[in-house]
Amino acid sequence: MNKIEVVKNVYSVGVVDWNIRNFHGYTYTTNRGSSYNAYLIIDKKIALIDTVLGSFSNELIERIKEIIDPSKIDYIIANHVETDHSGALPEIMKLANNAKLVGTAKCKEGLFRHYYTNWDFQTVKTGDEISLGEKTLKFIEAPMIHWPDSMFTYIPEDKLLLPNDAFGQHIASTEKFDDEIDNCLLMEEAAKYYANILIPYSQVILKKIDEIVKSGIDIKIIAPSHGIIWRKDPMKIVNSYIQWAKGLPLKKDVIVIYETMWGATEKMATMILEGVKASGIEGKLYNISVTDRTEIIKDVLNSKGLIMGSSTHDNNILPNIAGFLDFIKGLRIKNRIGTSFGSFGWSGESVKIIENTLKESGIEVVLPPISAKYTPSEDDLKNCFEFGKQFAEKLKG
Repeated sequence: MNKIEVVKNVYSVGVVDWNIRNFHGYTYTTNRGSSYNAYLIIDKKIALIDTVLGSFSNELIERIKEIIDPSKIDYIIANHVETDHSGALPEIMKLANNAKLVGTAKCKEGLFRHYYTNWDFQTVKTGDEISLGEKTLKFIEAPMIHWPDSMFTYIPEDKLLLPNDAFGQHIASTEKFDDEIDNCLLMEEAAKYYANILIPYSQVILKKIDEIVKSGIDIKIIAPSHGIIWRKDPMKIVNSYIQWAKGLPLKKDVIVIYETMWGATEKMATMILEGVKASGIEGKLYNISVTDRTEIIKDVLNSKGLIMGSSTHDNNILPNIAGFLDFIKGLRIKNRIGTSFGSFGWSGESVKIIENTLKESGIEVVLPPISAKYTPSEDDLKNCFEFGKQFAEKLKG
């Protein structure tokens, strides 16, 4: 295996998972695979920053053995409890049996509840340091980015930040650095990662970034625990996080998302999008029944307008759009406008249910809903076209 040196005497020893296609209990699709990044620091004292998913323990151990005997590891830093980063700990601790495990108080509690082993544990908090010799490990607690135990590790001598799940992406690649990979692909996956994992913690993220900036920490490299390392322009991802956390969409465009039974709502959706386009606003159309929710959320992150529709079924909305709306509600996205539409046979509750859920999600409803009975008539479709135009004008304003 090739030794990958992030900076002098700091090695990337994690693994690439080329085959994973779902994450977080099948709530997040990882069509480009992923990686579990771990970092080995060689100094007078030896430190391992994070581990990998348990099924990749042997590969991690082999990568470490290429550089040093694992029994010589003095510290294992657990920035985060989640098993994609701690799963190899039991096997590593068997070999590094004199190593001290380091993390937050919540991390100590979480690791015990995962592995039920009383390892030699050193609890740290923000401002605490461990000297390895020429390099220093400084710790920054980062609770709820995105678990209560989360922590960043910083090496001031190298201006290297190791933030675990912050600033990551799910990408499997032979390349390790941002100057080696297509940056459009990189930012697409970074946005998808933020949208699907971190949006609910946006206010926490803003406060933590502000805290780090005010502390005077100089960052030249960001090495997350998933995906690509930011060494060419680490502030690019930091500034993107600030924008996303503030709820500032990149574009004034419209996402039309719908679920249909027999095609009536789909016809309405298509004509609404035509109206949006006729007003000079970009738009995208998604049938939630056949589209990856993970990808839609990424587009919602970067779009200003959200129009959602469903047929009425059993006095309610259809199940896939209901699940998506519930997800949107949990994300608490800010600075978005929206409205609703749908078809019905005899009751027509769907448009009001969607409208109310959008409001509960913090999305400003700027137009009353539009509906059509059974198959939309020519007049209904003309109204849908005008509805799209009206929404686009609201978005422009």
